[in-house]
Amino acid sequence: MKPAVCFVITLLVAGMCLAQEHPSVTAQPNSVYVGADGKFETAPDTALIQFNISAQDETAQAAYQRASKAAEQVREVLRANGIEPKAANIGFFSIQPMYDWKDRKQKVLAYRVTTNVTLKLKEFSKIGPITQQLAEANVSESQTLNYTLENIDEAKNKAVEDAYRRARSSADSLARASGRTLGDLSYASVDTFENQRVPVPHMARAMASMANAAPAPTEEFTPQNVTVTAHVNAVFTLK
Repeated sequence: MKPAVCFVITLLVAGMCLAQEHPSVTAQPNSVYVGADGKFETAPDTALIQFNISAQDETAQAAYQRASKAAEQVREVLRANGIEPKAANIGFFSIQPMYDWKDRKQKVLAYRVTTNVTLKLKEFSKIGPITQQLAEANVSESQTLNYTLENIDEAKNKAVEDAYRRARSSADSLARASGRTLGDLSYASVDTFENQRVPVPHMARAMASMANAAPAPTEEFTPQNVTVTAHVNAVFTLK
């Protein structure tokens, strides 16, 4: 009868170390415990444009009317680029009084109306014209552009497959080196992560002053790829 052998090995792929906690596993005799990282990288399929509409006036009604006019300008920009206004989402809407904090009675100086808009685009060629026209309309103080992947679940599955292939390959190599044969998978745990890119807002009014002097900031550049990483812990039996 073969002697009971217990192998425990944790492999970290170079350059892909993930700060995370993995479940503790008690390796059983005649088994091998391995851990490996995998990844899947692909081009984004969706552009996310976020901007706010803000207006301020002496009365709440006047501020609201200003905001309504700005919102209509946004709708005109969208229609001019072949996009229905209903494709954009409104996140919140608020009316806030602006106080004179130097005055003990905290006198109301004006009212500010604010709302934020999120627009998802599949046609990246429209990003430049839309951001530029919004800047020229002067309806927003800032704009944010970010690229995402809508079908993130499929990307995560491919990252897991890559991590599992690495884990099994390592376990198989160790088994052969010890004169054993790798058996079936008896346990596995999976963690997946999407790289987080912090969107950098740019000032819309500053863009408006430069609109005729230079092309859009995104012109001719390639969107950054979306990278999904996965970590797999696996226990295989040994024959």
